[in-house]
Amino acid sequence: MTGKIIKGIAGFYYVSVAGSGIYACKARGIFRKDRQKPLVGDQVEIEILDERDKEANLVRILPRRNAMIRPAVANVDQAMILFALHDPDPDGLLLDRFLVTLEKQRIPALLCFNKTDLAKDEEISRWMELYAGCGFDVFAIRAEKEEGTELLRQRLAGRTTVVAGPSGVGKSTLTNVLMRTAHMETGALSEKLRRGKNTTRHAELVPLDDNTFFCDTPGFTALEMPAAECGELASLFPEFRPYLDKCRFPDCSHLHEPDCAVQEACREGKIAPERYEHYRRFYEELKEAERKRYR
Repeated sequence: MTGKIIKGIAGFYYVSVAGSGIYACKARGIFRKDRQKPLVGDQVEIEILDERDKEANLVRILPRRNAMIRPAVANVDQAMILFALHDPDPDGLLLDRFLVTLEKQRIPALLCFNKTDLAKDEEISRWMELYAGCGFDVFAIRAEKEEGTELLRQRLAGRTTVVAGPSGVGKSTLTNVLMRTAHMETGALSEKLRRGKNTTRHAELVPLDDNTFFCDTPGFTALEMPAAECGELASLFPEFRPYLDKCRFPDCSHLHEPDCAVQEACREGKIAPERYEHYRRFYEELKEAERKRYR
């Protein structure tokens, strides 16, 4: 029988099997011997020990499509970056740091701006248009009143999504809204996951249905720049890509060189000035990291 690990704590892995429920599983010693560590999000094979009590052994980890280190989760389809429009105000630099990190890991990102009731229409439009113009899917919601959440639910359907963002933006509220209206075995979920619910700081998948999972990621709130080279940073900004092969110099840093197509696009309003400024700041961070490495 195969299923997906939705939580791991105290030596147990909780595996969701479509149509059958959630099984508490112990991993066989072979995983330690082979230096394999099961991750939340892994597709696994399990061997049933007790169907009534939903107990099993975890016997095999199926091949992973991808794996994130922070948070430790496998087989991610996309990431949702959640920010509030007010209380707290959006931090564009942090938002772009998330996006660059996800681009580096080749994980598609969608943006969700919460607390629309606290922002003026023109402010909502400014944030939406800024990132939609960069090629990202953008949603504006009021999670507390479930406004805009149906469109978001459609974007999550059939995927495993990790959610990230600073504290206070409404991650818990949104998770509760999605869980409350999902067709799921709420009794089995709460019973199997109650132990350690309030103490674990590991990633956990919330099953919204048999094929849709929403990953709460404690600690995934602030990031250092990923281990990228300065020369690849521009390619991690999607709106820069059409101009990268049009600069005079093949190794253009897009900072000071003449005839730089990226700088020209910024002057013409084709690239948002704040996104370009964040690129400059990230470039300097990576450059400083390179200097420290080779001292």
